[in-house]
Amino acid sequence: MAGTRRIVICGGGAIGCAIALFASRRGAHCTVVERHAVAGAASGKSGGFLAFDWCRGTPLDRLARRSFQLHAELADTLGNPWGYRRLTTFAGHAHARNEGGGDGPLSWLSAGVALSGEIGSTDTTALVEPHSFTAGLLQAAGYHGAVLRPGTVVDLVRDDDGTVSGVRLEDGETVDGDAVVIAMGPWSILATLWLPLPAVYGFKGHSLVFRTAQPLPPEALFLEYRETGGELLTPEIFPRADGTTWACAVSSTASLPLDPAAVGPDAGAHARLETLCRSISPALAGAEIVRRQACFRPVTDDGLPLIGAVPGVPGAYVATGHSVWGMLNAPATGEAMAELMIDGRTSRVDLSPFAPGRLPAFDAARLRTASR
Repeated sequence: MAGTRRIVICGGGAIGCAIALFASRRGAHCTVVERHAVAGAASGKSGGFLAFDWCRGTPLDRLARRSFQLHAELADTLGNPWGYRRLTTFAGHAHARNEGGGDGPLSWLSAGVALSGEIGSTDTTALVEPHSFTAGLLQAAGYHGAVLRPGTVVDLVRDDDGTVSGVRLEDGETVDGDAVVIAMGPWSILATLWLPLPAVYGFKGHSLVFRTAQPLPPEALFLEYRETGGELLTPEIFPRADGTTWACAVSSTASLPLDPAAVGPDAGAHARLETLCRSISPALAGAEIVRRQACFRPVTDDGLPLIGAVPGVPGAYVATGHSVWGMLNAPATGEAMAELMIDGRTSRVDLSPFAPGRLPAFDAARLRTASR
């Protein structure tokens, strides 16, 4: 079926756009259906941090290593419009009441920051600007015939034998396909109304994007930071190639809104994060904040993504639940899903640890009750 397969991808995040790129390269005709905006949720607001071997000892290891390799290849072959850069990555700690004077351990940090060691080198850690990366994948897929279809999927179209043959949109139109992929991040839980899928939940994070007077060096930071009230935060700070610096630290289990456009920050979250950043870095203390962001990353009950065919439903596939490693693992997920749908098997990564049938299907009646 190579070269003739029609694939409908529900979701215009990094995972969906990567599937579109790798499948369209193989000759499939891909339609990406997106209800909000391409990279409009976590795929446009995440840190974009990439690590080669940080998943070692887990089922994600092979997926991550392959994906780290693909990130470098994609940046090289597609001109790197998303600012792919290699990093040196450090761990450390700081305290809100102990900023200290004088020189810090890195040129852009205060003396109150103590580094405990280098945890990633330019061989093993890197960074992309996630919105540009996701949009760039879809643009590259478009060169191979992939198309974007704005719209909200409300149901699947099935043949008489139950095989999925497309999706039905909120406006009443249908998009036909030989395969349909659910790649809607935490909103993939809505697909349990149509398919026997495990639950996917949303875990909320907040971030700030600074623009400093001078670009910061390619040095990523993972800290433990004690606030004045005693709470321990674990900030991550990533200077980007475009001269901005991304920072996060404050997460919550807030409820996922039905509409991605309705996602907003928790009260006080950005103020806490701003205080933290300005206390640990003189460079950030004087920097403009160009974006205040909140997003939900998709998580599953066992912490592993759902990647593969939906059991018992021919033509239905899922690729979601990547948690903090969605940006890292998007390329290898896209490559493997393209192989699975076109060839019927994968050649680079074993997807069996991520099979959706390993977890019980979510009771969609709970969604119907909640929506009343």
